[in-house]
Parts: sequence; structure tokens; C-alpha cells
Amino acid sequence: METTVYLFFGIIVLILFVGLIWRLSSRRRSLPCPVWLRWLVELDNPFAKTNRAAFIIRHLDLALGMAVLDAGCGPGRLTIPAAREVGPQGEVVALDIQSGMLSRTREKALAGNLTNIRFLQTGVGEGKLGANHFDRALLVTVLGEIPDRAKALQEIFNALKPGGILSVTEIIFDPHFQGRRTVERFAGAVGFTEKAFFGNRIAFTLHFEKPYGS
Repeated sequence: METTVYLFFGIIVLILFVGLIWRLSSRRRSLPCPVWLRWLVELDNPFAKTNRAAFIIRHLDLALGMAVLDAGCGPGRLTIPAAREVGPQGEVVALDIQSGMLSRTREKALAGNLTNIRFLQTGVGEGKLGANHFDRALLVTVLGEIPDRAKALQEIFNALKPGGILSVTEIIFDPHFQGRRTVERFAGAVGFTEKAFFGNRIAFTLHFEKPYGS
């Protein structure tokens, strides 16, 4: 019995240690979730409703014809339902630095008969998004994976239309977790104003608006 207890706590300590190393390393270079773990990213966390795809999509108030950016889209957990919500008249840009993640999203789009998704293999902050194009932008457990968060948020700010909404979701189970104050500080520094908060300190979604006139 004691051996089992020691083994259990040993595994917990190892997981925490690996998470810490991953978190510190991601400050120097981009370390996204590996493609071979994409099945895990596709699952909704049962302990945090703010991280569930249906919750995030519902609170975006999407409408037909809107343009949506899913930055760090991974295997398309949010891309696919967003594309359905905006309809054929709208567009979703699925952006990710990993071709394997984009391939998985393409498979889902094909299976769902969705033709309104544009795929972009690049990092946020690389200057590929243009200006004043998107109505909504998503950063779901992605912000902490980006080494230059200020540059990335500035590009998203520029890419949104005035009045456009950036939705940032963070959950403490993610090794790249960013606290609410950190997210608010980075978003505020580039010009966003906070619009809504859902959840709690360890699992939340924050909405930021690009002010009219910006």
C-alpha cells in the first residue's frame, strides 16, 4: 500500500516538474502542444465549463457572415463549430504553426462539408493577418505558448474591426496557463478594453473589445 502511495505522489511530482520546465522553456521559444497529443486537445475538460467549445462559441454571439480568427486552432475544436455558426457567407481563419494540427482541422472540415475555412500556417505576430478584417478572434489556451505575447496581441488588435471581440480562455491545467491579471495587462497595453469575464481564477474566459475609433 505504501509503495502505491509513493508511486502516485511520485507521478504527480514528475508531472508538475515537467509542466514547470515546459512553462519556463516556452518563454524562450514557441512550444505548442505536440501534434501526437492532438486527441487530448480535442476533448472538452469536464472540470471547467469555460474551456468547453459550446460555452466559448455561445458567448461569442456569432452571426452569419462574420469573419473569425481561431489563433492557435490546434485540431479545430473551435474552428469547426465557429464555421458552422458564421455560415457560407462568413469565414473562419484557422491559424497554427503546426501542419499536423491544420491537417486534422482540414479532415474535420471535409467531413462536415465546410468550405468557409481558410488555413494559415504561421505564428501570431508574424504580420500575416492584415488590418480591420475580423469580427471575432479566439485565443484558447494559446497565449502562454507565444514567446512575444505583446507582439501577438498587437497583431490581433490590428486585425480586428473596431468593435471586434478577442476571446481569451485560460485553464490552470494547461502548463502555459496565464493568470487573469497577466492577460488583462497584456491586452490593455495594446489598446483592448475588457468587456466580459466568465469563470474563476483558475479557469476563465475573458472578452476584450477593440474600441471604435481605433
